[in-house]
Amino acid sequence: MRTIHYLPFAVLAFASFSCKDKTNNQNSMEEVKFSISNLDTTAVPGNDFYQYATGGWAKANPIKDEYSRYGSFDQLAEKNQEQVKGLIEELGKAQHKQGSSEQKIGDLFALGMDSVKLNKEGASPIQPQLDKINGASTVLDIVKLTGEIRKYASNPFFAVYVGPDDKNSSMNIVHLYQDGLGLGERDYYVATDSTSVAIRKGYLQLIKTQFENSGYSVDNAQKAADAVMRIETELAKAHFKKEDTRKPELNYHKMKVEDLNKKVTDFEWNEFFGAVGAKGFDELNVSQIEPIVAAIKLIHSSHIEDTKAYLSWCVINTAATELSDNFVNANFDFYGKQLSGKKVLQPRWKRAVNTVDGSLSEAVGQMYVAKYFPAEAKTRMLKLVSNLQETLGERINNLTWMSDVTKEKAQEKLRAFHVKIGYPDKWKDYSSLEIKRDDSYWANIVRVNEFNYIEMLNKINKPVDTEEWHMPPQMVNAYYNPTTNEICFPAGILQPPFFYLNEDDAVNYGAIGVVIGHEMSHGFDDQGCQYDKNGNLANWWTPEDSKKFTERAQVLVNHFNKIEVLPGVFANGEFTLGENIGDFGGLQISYNAFTKTEEAKNSTPIDGFTPAQRFFLSYASLWAGNIRDAEILRLTKIDPHSLGKWRVNGTLPHINAWYDAFNITEGDSLYIPKEKRADIW
Repeated sequence: MRTIHYLPFAVLAFASFSCKDKTNNQNSMEEVKFSISNLDTTAVPGNDFYQYATGGWAKANPIKDEYSRYGSFDQLAEKNQEQVKGLIEELGKAQHKQGSSEQKIGDLFALGMDSVKLNKEGASPIQPQLDKINGASTVLDIVKLTGEIRKYASNPFFAVYVGPDDKNSSMNIVHLYQDGLGLGERDYYVATDSTSVAIRKGYLQLIKTQFENSGYSVDNAQKAADAVMRIETELAKAHFKKEDTRKPELNYHKMKVEDLNKKVTDFEWNEFFGAVGAKGFDELNVSQIEPIVAAIKLIHSSHIEDTKAYLSWCVINTAATELSDNFVNANFDFYGKQLSGKKVLQPRWKRAVNTVDGSLSEAVGQMYVAKYFPAEAKTRMLKLVSNLQETLGERINNLTWMSDVTKEKAQEKLRAFHVKIGYPDKWKDYSSLEIKRDDSYWANIVRVNEFNYIEMLNKINKPVDTEEWHMPPQMVNAYYNPTTNEICFPAGILQPPFFYLNEDDAVNYGAIGVVIGHEMSHGFDDQGCQYDKNGNLANWWTPEDSKKFTERAQVLVNHFNKIEVLPGVFANGEFTLGENIGDFGGLQISYNAFTKTEEAKNSTPIDGFTPAQRFFLSYASLWAGNIRDAEILRLTKIDPHSLGKWRVNGTLPHINAWYDAFNITEGDSLYIPKEKRADIW
């Protein structure tokens, strides 16, 4: 599936989906309780709090062969898949009007489940696109194809997307940014460690295999694979390092379209944008100039047969999961087994559900909300958000390191937060999207991708729709978007272990309360703090306060840089800084808000644990899980979030209240002297 890109925003974790089962139990959310069976009380809290708080869960939930990691998020995702499958199968029991959401959902799922049809078709669904690419004979043909292919497949050479102007956030503009890598991350192409070398070898074999599956001879498949690898490696060498992509000012270069040849490089810009379908604009942002220059140089200098192979690969690799089993299995052998450590491919029904969920996400979400989302959850969330906003405001006022001038700006931004809970007030209109049962699975996915692409292009020079959601309601996640200064909590996350309707305050403040505080803190992390209350990239800090903030944030950078996730492999404190500030801030804010509750004041134990202890146990339970070494390596390279274990063992040692709750002393290995702990928000 093609990923639709938006301006960068901070999410709680990698996406997973869920919904609450009310089919057999109308009050299932209310009846689920926080369980101390998740604990491993043989572990010492001050030496390994993650094991202490989640070891019981990990033992009871061994990682399944189809997963590279299996944790709380994944467990909820499985429940979601079962629920969505049930909703879809219900649709299949009746006739639905052609063009209705029900017809589209039902037919797309049926196509994904039809293994006989998929295997009979083989590579034929992508043949028209490959034929068009192979018919190119000039560089101008390549330029136009580079514009056209991105409408339905992965972005060749570099990306085009439409989103808010960072310095005029009420308006959408065109953005160009680095892209075009089948491995996603530049380090895979340039790193010299044995794992990266092995991954490049495996990726080259995947490309060759998929070209053979597409009808190429063995020799021609090898030539094509070599060409693809050469082009992607050259692209990767010019890419910004991932740490630098997190620096907003470094990725903002607004200019006139007419100045592109002068300020970027000579290129057939008119023909390219015509092929892209982007019209009626005279300004754009070139996020990273050097990678775009390198990409254009490759378009102009590479042998045309090489660029045709690369463009063909963009189509083949995007389509692979919607084609016959030989494509799917080859794709899994590399991306699933080698890159992530999974042992078996997910069953077909799960893959089909994921495709439907990704293709018609809000149509599925509308069904989910109507059946499974309790109104009282939204009411309670609104109260929690209000409590945490108030507490964060108090914490800002009490900061000793920040001047009154900057404090007032921070308060203005906090008051301006746009809060979204549950589901959008206006649902996406899919009426112009055609799903045809008599067409191929891939042809329908092409129409889905083109539908999303046109929706994006229609935003050019239009005001930003602040009511648009960037996650479907059934998703178990949350996000902060700096350009709209919004925090969003989809319905899917409002369930255990994140949210309990009838649990004690300690458990809810330790879980969903920290999630809320986490997203609020993103407004003031190393990226978010550079955007003002209106979502504009603008400096609202005094120079002295900015310096102090950087110094205090560096404490977390240095701390996480020292964490050894595997022998000889260390976490990246700079790349994960925003998420680590989010966790740190979320814990501080939510714990402060929790201390105002009657439960916290009474300090009555439940199941042998004080409210303060239950707060931190509840937080740790969010990150319970098992993970394979290959996935640790992959996520350490690409994920701006710290690994689950270190979102607990890495962050809690900077939280003073945790020391008090569990009597952590200098003799414990996680102990950090108070004067060396982070102190930001």
